[in-house]
Amino acid sequence: MEVVAAVIERDGQVLICQRKRGGRHALKWEFPGGKIEAGEDSASALARELREELQIEAVIGPLIHTETVRYSNGPPIRLEFYQVTEFSGEPVNLQFEQIIWEDRPNLAGYDFLEGDLEFVKMLAAQ
Repeated sequence: MEVVAAVIERDGQVLICQRKRGGRHALKWEFPGGKIEAGEDSASALARELREELQIEAVIGPLIHTETVRYSNGPPIRLEFYQVTEFSGEPVNLQFEQIIWEDRPNLAGYDFLEGDLEFVKMLAAQ
């Protein structure tokens, strides 16, 4: 399975999202994004997910990190993180418990999904 995630930056801060309570990985933090569907490339999938989750039109920038993770006995998941510095519209929370803009150095203080942890440490250190 392939999953794409956006590192959306504005004014030196990064947008992070908290999963809804009661769902899978409840209240864990993540970067917005989702699964690549059949026939989609990574950039198209991520642009679609950002429209569905945050109601923004984003310019998908370069791939900045990849990670492979497995949760419990599930299949391996390939995570691709893309930089997004250009978007139109103001992010609207359509699918999360909450969304916030945070300074990079503070990211490591959030309870992120396991698959994001190495990347979060790297991002927070930059």
